[in-house]
Amino acid sequence: MARIESAHGAGGRVMQKLIEEVIVPSFSHRRLGAIGLDEMDDGATLDTTGQFVVCTDAHTVQPLFFPGGDIGKLSACGTINDLAVMGAQPIAMTNTVVVEEGFGIDNLQRILSSINEVIAPLNVAMIAGDTKVMPRGTLDGLVISTTGIGRTYLDTPVSDSGAQVGDDVIVTGPIGDHGTTLLAHREGLAFDTSLKSDVAPLWSPIRDALDVGGIHSMKDPTRGGSAVALNEIASKSHVEIEIDQEQIPVRPAVRSLCEILGLDPLHMSCEGTAIIIVDSDRTDEVLKALRTHKTTSDAKAIGTVREGPGRVVMRTSIGGRKVVQVPYGEPVPRVC
Repeated sequence: MARIESAHGAGGRVMQKLIEEVIVPSFSHRRLGAIGLDEMDDGATLDTTGQFVVCTDAHTVQPLFFPGGDIGKLSACGTINDLAVMGAQPIAMTNTVVVEEGFGIDNLQRILSSINEVIAPLNVAMIAGDTKVMPRGTLDGLVISTTGIGRTYLDTPVSDSGAQVGDDVIVTGPIGDHGTTLLAHREGLAFDTSLKSDVAPLWSPIRDALDVGGIHSMKDPTRGGSAVALNEIASKSHVEIEIDQEQIPVRPAVRSLCEILGLDPLHMSCEGTAIIIVDSDRTDEVLKALRTHKTTSDAKAIGTVREGPGRVVMRTSIGGRKVVQVPYGEPVPRVC
């Protein structure tokens, strides 16, 4: 197997060959203006109009390949979903790959192909990027950094701070799948039901939900899980969010692993699930729209927004109420 050498990051002919033969051809849509990825210029042009949302993220997942996806799919979906939950239609991305000397070029191609498999059906252009090589032993394989550009779908973007008293809280699918899957795979834990990451792009179902109307806030519960996403919305919106433990969808394998290890499903990351805060008059219509998509077919209303001190509380299965705390740190590191 051909492997990455230090010369692949040195700016000479070897690097040029890698870019021209491996990296650029991995993406099927490579421009959104006169200058795009093919020109390999110092930047790219955007020939478009509208109000834009820009996001950026770095991805250091371990392992790089896991049940349900890989770091390429994860980086693409993470970028698409960050734009989607702000009510922006993804239109373009940039991608920086920092790769360790000795990394297999076949694996690099596989990762880049995974990115393209996510963004090509959404007509998202990969317009620019960069490649760096680190000496062997100084990096754990590969790190990806992405920037996403999206056009606001409606008149204004959707903000974390938009939740209103009387709104309902929707989760678009079971929580905790991604973090639990990586933990089980990393530690060699086995279950009768196979665990698989939920990593998936959410723009299409979110677009249909936006068409219904009444959406006031959205968040994708990645690092820190649903507990962090809900608390950020509650804190920024200056409201109390109350969720019902009995209504929160959790797969049996996720629940079992969390119980064994003393973890909380609310703290486990998701990569294909969103929290949506919606006007209660539109809840049923939004749920109907979400459930037409395979990725969000298990969407469910799990709580309400009330007046309160910027916190999240949960009605427990035994009838009590407890505050949902933000975890001190990431329960499972390097999951995104």
